[in-house]
Amino acid sequence: MANPSPVRTETRDVYKDSLPPLWSSTSENTQSSFFSFLCFYSSSSSKQSLPLYSHPHPWTWRKRSRTILFCFILISLFLLCSAQSCNNYVHSLVTRSFSACNDLPYLDSFLHWTYDPSSGTAKIAFRHTGIASPRWVAWAINPEGKGMVGSQALVAFQKSDGTMSVYTSPVTSYRTQLQKGDLSFGVSDLSATYSNNEIVIFATLELPKNTTTVNQVWQDGPVLNDSPGTHDLSGANVQSMATLNLLSGQSATTGTTNSKIRSKYIHGVLNTISWGIMMPLGVVIARYVSVFESADPAWFYLHVTCQTSAYIVGVVGWTTGLLLGKKSPGIQHTAHRTIGILLFSLATLQVLSLRLRPKKDHRYRLYWNIYHRSVGYTVIILSILNVFKGFDILNPDDKWKKAYIGIIAALGIVAACLEVYTWILVVRRKKSSGDENSPNGMKGTNSV
Repeated sequence: MANPSPVRTETRDVYKDSLPPLWSSTSENTQSSFFSFLCFYSSSSSKQSLPLYSHPHPWTWRKRSRTILFCFILISLFLLCSAQSCNNYVHSLVTRSFSACNDLPYLDSFLHWTYDPSSGTAKIAFRHTGIASPRWVAWAINPEGKGMVGSQALVAFQKSDGTMSVYTSPVTSYRTQLQKGDLSFGVSDLSATYSNNEIVIFATLELPKNTTTVNQVWQDGPVLNDSPGTHDLSGANVQSMATLNLLSGQSATTGTTNSKIRSKYIHGVLNTISWGIMMPLGVVIARYVSVFESADPAWFYLHVTCQTSAYIVGVVGWTTGLLLGKKSPGIQHTAHRTIGILLFSLATLQVLSLRLRPKKDHRYRLYWNIYHRSVGYTVIILSILNVFKGFDILNPDDKWKKAYIGIIAALGIVAACLEVYTWILVVRRKKSSGDENSPNGMKGTNSV
């Protein structure tokens, strides 16, 4: 019986011969069929199976890649379900005494209420999140029609001494300064709190009996010298109005509202997972795991799986961003949108370039390597930058931003440690073999 080494070599040669002539090594040869499987689930380009003691057959890695992709989708769904909305908000001051809530479609706002139609009494709590600088917030009912003029507002902001200012203000014109005044209906138990970058206004409203539907308006703006300043006159600040059914919780914009909120969270979660985490992880695998000869070609399959899965999930997240832009014509996030389009273009070119990669001894391979690495690192930098811009736009709970910072910091620390180890390994190999390699020229890394 032949010993394991010849069998292993012969089997790998048979497998290599069955692949296109452009490719030159086992880890390179399997990329074409493996990549095609991930994108299109095509059939294998080779039916040969490897011995148990040799490297795993690509079909095994394809099954594992599907498992990995499925796990990332489950993580995305978990984070999506954990995103902030009025239904999963757990602040005791809000949830303990209100029976209904509504996610308002603009300005990161939420309304909680309990309504008694027989007496016309409505207990409300209006929440505005993402208050990072001194700002005033307001929620109002307009008994006369839709829009700002005629609305009866509850206003709150934190003063420079740290105390809360909360009062009522009837809005009689577009040039209002939100002066204090009585409303057309009774208001009692008026108070406000500020904590964790959010302001909550509490009040009990005495509406006409058997009132069911009201026109609501909500707004925010800067605080200047402990007084409300003029709010923005474009985007979300001119769209923040809707009708509300106090009994059913439905509003004229409920369908659109829920759709937009879901799309925002889907967009944020998918892009953070794909562009912001999986892409950097794939680069770490390609640059450092490939150093270990025992990891060949496993590192290659892991790299391709990670980057291809990130691209697929990222394209879905990118598409939701485009749909959000169409649904919100008055809202412009130019920098975030521009970086997103550039990321998609570069990543697509990176994926397509894999089909044109020369074999190792080809005279153009050096130029291809320079292109591949340059575009790859550019994508990583832009991805992380755009994730943070997305956090600023979406304004989720601070814990999500801190969690992402922790993940990126951990990847950075691991990469730094592996970089040091890589150079140590290079020096040792040069001393033992006299080979003048660098970290990017060691066995395995040239296959990236």
